[in-house]
Amino acid sequence: MHLKNAPLIPAHEADLASKWRNVVRRRSFLQGIGIAGAMLPGGKLLAEDNGRKLPKGDVAILRFLAAAELIESDFWQQYNELGGVNGGNPAYILALQNLDGDMPQYISDNTDDEMSHAAFLNAYLMSKGEQPVNLDAFRTLPSSQATGAKQIGRLTNLMKLNVDTSWYTRYRSTQNPDFGATFPQAVNIMNEPAIPVNDADTPPSQPQPVPPATSQQSRMQAIANTAGFHFATFDQAGSSLYTTLSLKVTDPEVLRIVVSILGVEVNHFAVWHDKAGNAVSQPLAGVNDPETGVTFPDLNAAPFGGEAFQTNLIFPEPCEFITPNLPACAVIRPSLKENAGAVATATAVAKSQLFLGQSQAFFDAVIGLAMEADAAQRKHGGEG
Repeated sequence: MHLKNAPLIPAHEADLASKWRNVVRRRSFLQGIGIAGAMLPGGKLLAEDNGRKLPKGDVAILRFLAAAELIESDFWQQYNELGGVNGGNPAYILALQNLDGDMPQYISDNTDDEMSHAAFLNAYLMSKGEQPVNLDAFRTLPSSQATGAKQIGRLTNLMKLNVDTSWYTRYRSTQNPDFGATFPQAVNIMNEPAIPVNDADTPPSQPQPVPPATSQQSRMQAIANTAGFHFATFDQAGSSLYTTLSLKVTDPEVLRIVVSILGVEVNHFAVWHDKAGNAVSQPLAGVNDPETGVTFPDLNAAPFGGEAFQTNLIFPEPCEFITPNLPACAVIRPSLKENAGAVATATAVAKSQLFLGQSQAFFDAVIGLAMEADAAQRKHGGEG
């Protein structure tokens, strides 16, 4: 994702740049997004486990990551309701299984993982006498009207996404965005749903043959293909974010937490990278959404093909790292604050329209947490 100096200007809202510029600073709103005396399951307050306070920078990092995991949990719950093991939309499940027969199980497991991350990070903050993060006040976005979706308030909007697929060509390149390299989109996915919108648009009982035979089947398959790419897009960004923030952590236990969750994000990315490739290879390649015009071409065929697009090349290509004078190394990239820090990541996610319809207060909260996390600095000797 091309994050450096990227403006927060989703196409749907012309004044969003001014919203971003007018964000209030952390101390004026953090009390409104934490929960004083928050309760754990069972109704007991989690007491501070010792007298040692965490460094302020570490707290800021954990709070931003908690917010990020709450956001991620919200959209994974939507995917799970419709397409997971117990998902309620049969046609969507079939379209996902055209990418891989195990997709429903993977979706359910990924949902569990992200929910566990959010719950753990908040509980850990509380155990250290720090405020957890609560975004429930912002669960105001509408649900999908398709069969299987629960009609509850959401933090995120999966119904009109711009999915940055430049990670696909980046991880096949020997260049690194931390040295200024930019990468083309593998697939141009703009204003595309990643979940069914309603039953009239995509009937839940329709078959999903490969290739699709009707316009509604094509639209449902394009929606499932978009989900496959979105899964990988978010987890590769998370891999870079956790890597970048780990470099700022002071407390060894907090570092253990951050790098341990990082490993799971990398594992998720590897799985979803593989599944996304199935959307742009035979026999599924060529699907076109008749409503939006989004097309999933065969990336193994001309004018694509070669190492920049080959769909079974899912492991990171060795690339420039630290300095171009050193040998190429297979690494997570980017890993600099300018390209993969908290503010850069929040900006990129907002540009994807995942927050379409959210309030000014929500953007204030997220960017405030991001700024505090980016301002953290590793301390010597554990001082705060």
